[in-house]
Amino acid sequence: MIVDLFAGPGGLDVAAHWLGVPSIGIEFDESAVETREAAGLSSILCDVTEWKPTDFTESINVLAGGPPCQTFTVAGKGHGRRALARVIELVEMLGDGRVNEVNEEVQQHDDPRTGLVLQPLIWALLALDAGRPFEAILLEQVPAVKPVWEAMARVLESKGYGADVAVLRTEEYGVPQTRRRAVLAARWQVDGMNVNLPQPTHQKYSVTSAGARPRLDPSTGRPKWISMGEALAWNEPFTVISNYSLGGDASTRCRRRHDQPAFTVTGKVSRNRVKMGGGGERRFGHSEAGRLQTFPIDYPWSGSDISQQIGNAIRSEERR
Repeated sequence: MIVDLFAGPGGLDVAAHWLGVPSIGIEFDESAVETREAAGLSSILCDVTEWKPTDFTESINVLAGGPPCQTFTVAGKGHGRRALARVIELVEMLGDGRVNEVNEEVQQHDDPRTGLVLQPLIWALLALDAGRPFEAILLEQVPAVKPVWEAMARVLESKGYGADVAVLRTEEYGVPQTRRRAVLAARWQVDGMNVNLPQPTHQKYSVTSAGARPRLDPSTGRPKWISMGEALAWNEPFTVISNYSLGGDASTRCRRRHDQPAFTVTGKVSRNRVKMGGGGERRFGHSEAGRLQTFPIDYPWSGSDISQQIGNAIRSEERR
């Protein structure tokens, strides 16, 4: 059974449900929990720091989590990026058993979300101390956090885990958007040579210049990425004009056609303009934005700030 830290509206848990794996999510945001409950997902509304592994039965044997990324992403204010070297030192301190010192320090951070990236390792170490290690650990974050995951992998390996860390491109796994994520996977008492993140199932989205047609590589033997048009099953062609521009110049807003993957779906996805081939303009609704994150088209989005819920969600992966 999976315990999903920072569970959001349920991306990972939806995938677990499809696979017949029970899960329970811990989430601080009330609106995200409203969505989870509407979707029939087990949830605990609280801060992950208020719980620990021994609060659950031993049936919880998989740890997953995608800590808040706002302080590490290039779109945020950057506290996490500036503190990256120190965060790695804190990871090493946790490996030395100095949990109380680390907790005291992160409570003093200018942005408390930065320290939350350490919580999965704290949970893993507490489970080890209790003699009931998680059999598997899966974590994801923005690419800037890859050095933190690598430091955590070294700590986990010193405790008996095998681990693998890499930056994955979501369109290479059937997700109809271009998005990169740093992922850590670890297995208890499995040799590190035998712990490998999954190989791509689709081709990488690659263009040489603005407006150029995407390049395909038939030598890979893999099908091309999934386009927005395919994911949404819209019959009419369309072009998406991003809310984001190059260098702050509104005239350089990026564009993607219906036969290409979406831009990274963020909490501001509803601001993207969608120009229809037959004329007129619209915006992506919640069900459509969620579908680009691979949620079911009828997923019961609930509560407030749904666009942010969708942008924050881990992908549930394409159900095929």
